[in-house]
Amino acid sequence: MKMAFKSKIKWIALFVLILSMVSLVIHLSITKLSGPYSLQSTLMPAIGFNLTPIFGGDRAVRNKRSWGHVKSLKSLQPYANPRSSYPVPNEKNNGYIYAKIFGGFEKIRSSICDLVTISRLLNATLVIPEIQESLQSKGISYKFKSFSYLYDEEQFIASLKNDVIVVNSLPENLKAGRRRNEIHTYKPKSSASPSFYVKEILPELKKSKVIGLVLHDGGCLQSILPPSMSEFQRLRCRVAFHALKFRPKIQVLGQLMVQRLRASGQPFLAFHPGLVRNTLAYHGCAELYQDVHTELIQYRRAQMIKQGILNDELSVDSHVRRSNGSCPLMPEEIGLLLKEMGYSTETMIYVAGSETFGGQRILIPLRANFSNTVDRTQVCTKQELSDLVGPETPLPLNPFQPPPTKSEEQLKEEWNRAGPRPRPLPPPPDRPIYQHEKEVEADAFFPGFHNDGSGWPDFSSLVMGHRLYESASSKTYRPDRRVLAELFNIIHDNLYHHNNRTWKHVVREHLNKSLSEDGLIRQSLLSKPTTFLSHPLPECSCRIPSAEVPKQVKGNDGRFLYGGEDECPRWMQLSQEDTRSESAVVEEGSDDNSESEYENDGVEQQESDDSRGRSSLTQIPMDQDDEWDPND
Repeated sequence: MKMAFKSKIKWIALFVLILSMVSLVIHLSITKLSGPYSLQSTLMPAIGFNLTPIFGGDRAVRNKRSWGHVKSLKSLQPYANPRSSYPVPNEKNNGYIYAKIFGGFEKIRSSICDLVTISRLLNATLVIPEIQESLQSKGISYKFKSFSYLYDEEQFIASLKNDVIVVNSLPENLKAGRRRNEIHTYKPKSSASPSFYVKEILPELKKSKVIGLVLHDGGCLQSILPPSMSEFQRLRCRVAFHALKFRPKIQVLGQLMVQRLRASGQPFLAFHPGLVRNTLAYHGCAELYQDVHTELIQYRRAQMIKQGILNDELSVDSHVRRSNGSCPLMPEEIGLLLKEMGYSTETMIYVAGSETFGGQRILIPLRANFSNTVDRTQVCTKQELSDLVGPETPLPLNPFQPPPTKSEEQLKEEWNRAGPRPRPLPPPPDRPIYQHEKEVEADAFFPGFHNDGSGWPDFSSLVMGHRLYESASSKTYRPDRRVLAELFNIIHDNLYHHNNRTWKHVVREHLNKSLSEDGLIRQSLLSKPTTFLSHPLPECSCRIPSAEVPKQVKGNDGRFLYGGEDECPRWMQLSQEDTRSESAVVEEGSDDNSESEYENDGVEQQESDDSRGRSSLTQIPMDQDDEWDPND
């Protein structure tokens, strides 16, 4: 009897085990055959991060609260075409202008735009500028040289044919004069006025038929020009947003990266930390870091003071500087802000820029809140990145020779004679991956550091200006770091587990305002005086008439801080009407169903969280060493 009972128990256990295995096989088969997971398994080996759709399944629906366009800015459209009489340049002009550009990516781009504008102002032919000196210290391959490493030369020349004559090199007779140092070379500041060029440089240009410019400050012409020179401002926009196209290989990789970031059918947010050593050293933010990183920042700050770039004390209180808004927002603060704005923990976040000072460790708090935080190394294969920048220069064969062996007495004597420990060596320059306009195409952009007040262009501000030109109504946050620093000081002791509803409301209100007119007015006041490309309004935009008349705000100097755009031409208005009609048809079925459902889900989740209570700043000297990297 007992044997029969045990035998039945065994058969029952075996039957249950078989059912479990069958159920598991069926579940895995269904998962494998589903669209999103199949796509994920295809791309995982190549790009190495989770592409599971944020909302699951095939319901790739955008949450308007987090990703929708800013309604009050929808009428702004890019329009940089000439508005008045604009003669085509003549080959019989005043002469040639050639230039050398020093600095990081943002300085190079801004400087080229100013060079073209000055060439038009002086009725001169522009020689493709030389930027090789900026690239030598970055480990760039010998295959690439100067301008052509970054940009498409043929596109640049052809796009500007109605503005400025651009040539690849000087005529042979002028080349000889340059080799003999017979050509006058100027080093204008970024704040140089048009009258400086007309009165000081134009006479020499007419006399010698060629002049040289050396640019350090990220530009050579003042940002804000008088209203009578609006056509020159629009020329800057045509150079930055139309003529300066990356070489085809960079464009192909950039488009591929955007496709991979959107492979799950969901939007993505671009975040530029702004955590570069020059920035941190210039503004005295060393104490935001610990250990060797603090010493490295102080070492760079001492270099700046010695070279006359910075007129300040070596040791300053970083916490005071942070409270003044002079230091970048840290990744843990960015994660908390995005969470309070209702972004899902599975939101795709692309970390833009080159190397982040502090490495991947500094991004751990952001990844803890948003698991799909990626950078270029996770969106591209090593081979793709290597093909872009070229092969590394081969290292010499084992040049290290071991020192001779020393006795214990010699070692003790050297130890006693040794002074304080040496300063840490700066990190080697990174192999840069220049920007591929992914930040411009992102569905939302959040800067960790912009409007730094240094007087030089910064990368985040250039991206924000480009997004403002291309799509003014897209989600581009323009936070006031001083306001946010005060808010973070309130919850400093309980950063992640506070239950302050008023605090959360103030944060959301501030960031929402930064998306619209308030943010644009502040950007115009703080960023435009440094570089025009960070805020190309109203010169490079037009406005489509709408029922809501935009308010016009002027500054103390009489220029428009907001409003003042011309009315868009009729053909552009008709095109926009057709686009709005098509989008209305597409969204008609989704607005009342899925999308509103997810918007409500987002609000409920925020309220639930509330109830639980969890919720290139430097001027580069001509004789710099390779260690001094303007964008490390």
